[in-house]
Amino acid sequence: MKTSNSIYRLLHLKGLKVIPMALLLTSCYQPDVVMHTAVKRNGDCVREVSYSNVMTKEDRDSLLGENLCGWSQPVPECLNIDAFCKSQTVVGEGDTVTTTFTCPFSSAEEMCEKTPLQLNGTRLKSRASLRKRFRWFYTDYVFTETFCSVGDTFKLPAAKYADRDVVSYWFTGKPNLLEGMNGAEASQKLSEMEPFVSKWLGDNIFKTGFDYIVAHYDAMPSPPVSREMFVELHDSLAHFLLADAEDIFAVKPEDKFREFFHSDAYAMFFDGETPRGKELGGEFLSRLNIFWFNVPYTLTLPGKVVSTGGGILQGDGSILYPFTGERLIPQDYVITATSRVTHLWAYLLTLAAILAASILLYRRKGS
Repeated sequence: MKTSNSIYRLLHLKGLKVIPMALLLTSCYQPDVVMHTAVKRNGDCVREVSYSNVMTKEDRDSLLGENLCGWSQPVPECLNIDAFCKSQTVVGEGDTVTTTFTCPFSSAEEMCEKTPLQLNGTRLKSRASLRKRFRWFYTDYVFTETFCSVGDTFKLPAAKYADRDVVSYWFTGKPNLLEGMNGAEASQKLSEMEPFVSKWLGDNIFKTGFDYIVAHYDAMPSPPVSREMFVELHDSLAHFLLADAEDIFAVKPEDKFREFFHSDAYAMFFDGETPRGKELGGEFLSRLNIFWFNVPYTLTLPGKVVSTGGGILQGDGSILYPFTGERLIPQDYVITATSRVTHLWAYLLTLAAILAASILLYRRKGS
């Protein structure tokens, strides 16, 4: 099993006929889609989503100077932007066009109801909260946002193929099963994990295609076997297609089906130019889209950050969290951080109280 980048590369180089390449290009694979959440002291939140593309010569020629009025770049398919959000498009260096949508909210709870991210046309679900802990000299702000798992995209759960911790580590990096290992030991450990992912993904890809063919079996004019016999041959067909396949994306299903059934009847399901082929391509894409989803999440909180919750504190004070579709496969993805706002007035009042008490004590001793 390769990484998500390898999956993307393999699909383009090997050319899975059943998935139109135009569909692949609309996914949220591009790494320059980012989402920023800013939390204010009064509880208000602002969500910003931006994405960039390089302007083509045709687009540039259609503009008058730097005037972008009336021009907009296509919105990535992974974004679901509400009408109340304000947008701004600017041209940067190298004709890079960046569009930013800014969406204000009165609370964290309201914000998560309008999550601007989606997968396969469905808005991602999240729960968010902001807790304030007043401690006289300071107030702690604890922000948490939980994105719900989309592991049910796959009918066969990964937990059936490996230990829960192994599954979690492979997709999220936690718990760190490589802690304390040297390079050679870590490589060996990863090579032991990899087969379960290959088996899990291969079985899901096969099941997606097999179930689709069963549901549309009547579309074939002259099937070589009945629907009932086809269902009975499930295990034999799966073994024939997958047993010796080192790479599921290198398998040519139309050739394998022809060899197994001695018939071209099933070729219609693996041709992206046919209605059934396009539909099945969409089914495959809806499963694979999760591997291309990549939207880095940055968070800004009031005051000074005291806990990143596993994120990376950046030079500008924001916290960066890697947010990919793979992290939503085994479980919910939790983003949390704590910041601290120091109360200068509390220190001044405390100092004034101490001075007043000292003066009062001094006067009593003097009298």
